[in-house]
Amino acid sequence: MASSLKVEGLTKRFGGLVALDNCTLTVREGTITGLIGPNGAGKTTLFNVITGFYAPEKGRIIYNGESIEGLPPHEVFRKGIVRTFQVSRELKKMTVFENLKLVPEGHPGEDFWNAWFRPLAVNDFEDEISRRAEEVMDYIDLTRLRDEKASNLSGGQKKLLELGRTMMADPDMILLDEPGAGINPTLMNKLTKYIIRLKEEQDITFLLIEHDMDLVMELCEPIIVLSNGEKLMEGTAAEVQSDEEVLDAYLGR
Repeated sequence: MASSLKVEGLTKRFGGLVALDNCTLTVREGTITGLIGPNGAGKTTLFNVITGFYAPEKGRIIYNGESIEGLPPHEVFRKGIVRTFQVSRELKKMTVFENLKLVPEGHPGEDFWNAWFRPLAVNDFEDEISRRAEEVMDYIDLTRLRDEKASNLSGGQKKLLELGRTMMADPDMILLDEPGAGINPTLMNKLTKYIIRLKEEQDITFLLIEHDMDLVMELCEPIIVLSNGEKLMEGTAAEVQSDEEVLDAYLGR
């Protein structure tokens, strides 16, 4: 299967701290790839470098055959890579519906002249965004909360809204940063099913950071283990669980 994302020799420092140390890994197209490792291993830093929030000191990021290292976040977004964060970043004073509608770029109504001279095009785009938002709410089972302010959602519902916001961007790859954090088991089961459905029905590739080992072992293949800013090993759940270096460095044997 073709490689969707390649990280080659990526290095990122913060003063004297080496967060990524010649990190090299591949995320294959159409997989749900897990990224695990002890605190401080460089997992979130890797996400931030891939998505343009940090520039690397050296190394390359190849996405669908194109170098994207050093691109600003909005350009990476336009390439089809979207991400979530450890702490949900919903617009708290807006409703669930409004949060979803704000995601798509290129609204013709943002242009002064279109607003005046092409009102039909503006209305058509607005109708299409609204239709898409309704579909996404139905998909992630938030329709009943359509007009609820995002600040009133539970932690798990906010995670579902985050996933919905990524879906509104029509991505090829989604980077999930601890999707299970703060979620009760019922909502976590829902979120897991949605991730699997998106992979199977919309051919979206996932790379996810997670500390819940049960979730990672159930959902992800392959699993990549980071330690001290570099890849320690990669394998199936069974291989990771039995690897001597992983047991010493991460699972606390």
